[in-house]
Amino acid sequence: MSTGAQDKAGRSRRGPHSDGPRLLADVGGTNARFALEWEQGDIRSVRVYPCANFPGIVDVIRKYLADEQVAGVQHAAIAIANPVDGDQVQMTNHDWRFSIEATRLAVGFDTLLVVNDFTALAMALPVLTDTQSVQVGAGTRRPNTVIGLVGPGTGLGVSGLVPMGDRWFPLHSEGGHASFSPTDEREDYVLLYARKHWPHVSFERVVSGPGIALIYRALVQRNQERQEHQPLDVVERDTPAVVALALAGDPLAHEALDCFCAMLGTFAGNVAVTLGAMGGVYIGGGVVPRLGDFFAQSSFRRCFEAKGRFEEYLKQVPTYVITAEYPAFLGVAAILADQIG
Repeated sequence: MSTGAQDKAGRSRRGPHSDGPRLLADVGGTNARFALEWEQGDIRSVRVYPCANFPGIVDVIRKYLADEQVAGVQHAAIAIANPVDGDQVQMTNHDWRFSIEATRLAVGFDTLLVVNDFTALAMALPVLTDTQSVQVGAGTRRPNTVIGLVGPGTGLGVSGLVPMGDRWFPLHSEGGHASFSPTDEREDYVLLYARKHWPHVSFERVVSGPGIALIYRALVQRNQERQEHQPLDVVERDTPAVVALALAGDPLAHEALDCFCAMLGTFAGNVAVTLGAMGGVYIGGGVVPRLGDFFAQSSFRRCFEAKGRFEEYLKQVPTYVITAEYPAFLGVAAILADQIG
């Protein structure tokens, strides 16, 4: 992975790091991804490790450094799918808990930054090339205006960028935990089904990878209550199976996946009107980029615009799917560069 990274004023900045490679990481609830940045924009040696295979974050960092046979890394930055407030980090979608300072000392870094993964992903947006995202629907991006970011994966990340002079400032948000609000009878049923499991149903419960399987189970139960014939074993299908069935044309799986896309459209529209994101709303995370043409043809954009009196407003706001393979590395590298130069 190599990029043409730029500084905050848009000028190209290249040159080897005088103090050696910098470690970059993107840690989600399922996988921990690592890379080395040898010079600004030159990001290489990407490796992915299942979080479940390691007792803690120190162990997986040491494993990566050993696998790459690199010693003497002084500076590192980690984007993590979790709120970061102070030294202690307790992952929401995994069982790792750690002290940032204790981790820095254990691994021997001079600098260790830990930031929310969607804060890092937001900082990548200004340097994405035209080939690293694809527009879905209409709208035209306005320069030097707020940009929104949402992304379903193991959870539901939310962030944004606010322009200030020649710099961008990321928003620190946990908006995925906002209360889910259905917009039609089908979504009403999904909410009632989810309430059997949790007293508070956030958007993250349904607009996420695990949420696709939940929507599917809810629609199976709906059909069974209508006395439509459905094999009982379909209730147990996990998200990858539901997505595969939907892409293969299975009617119920197709409906479940389209319902997910519709809910994401509603949520992305909420973010757009809340932030005034006339610079567009970007879709990241691990789910949507894998849906290809299905997403472009889904109910996403219709539901994004469906805001009553503000429909015309939202028709002007473009939406993009991030297609870069490891975009968070770009953002976390930029944050680290701001810190140490």
